Amino acid sequence: MEFDHLGVATDDAAALAELYADLLGTPVAHEETFDGMDVVFLDLGEGYFELLEPHDEGPIARYLDRHGPGIHHVALSTTDLDAALDRAREMGIDLIDEEPRPGAWGHSVAFLHPKSTGGVLVEFVEH
Repeated sequence: MEFDHLGVATDDAAALAELYADLLGTPVAHEETFDGMDVVFLDLGEGYFELLEPHDEGPIARYLDRHGPGIHHVALSTTDLDAALDRAREMGIDLIDEEPRPGAWGHSVAFLHPKSTGGVLVEFVEH
């Protein structure tokens, strides 16, 4: 597996994208509205910042209500998402997603519960 992206919850994805573009000199690689959110990917060369701005109730809106803006999850890419989930199950990791589901940018994704991963919400991504 390799690092894919860091998900950042925010109340204003456009403003945060502009800040990071100016600060880091990083371009916007992809933007979409997905699952009740504006999603912006900034290209860091060896991965992405994924900025998540919710417009509807859902996990990101709840996260912002509880914790405020900040790091939401870390995503790792895999070439075999089903095998990665099987390995996590075998290790006794609690899964949020028992099966892959559609994610941003048309990728398949699945999340692992942070109570099993040291407090970190981990996302597996298959491109």
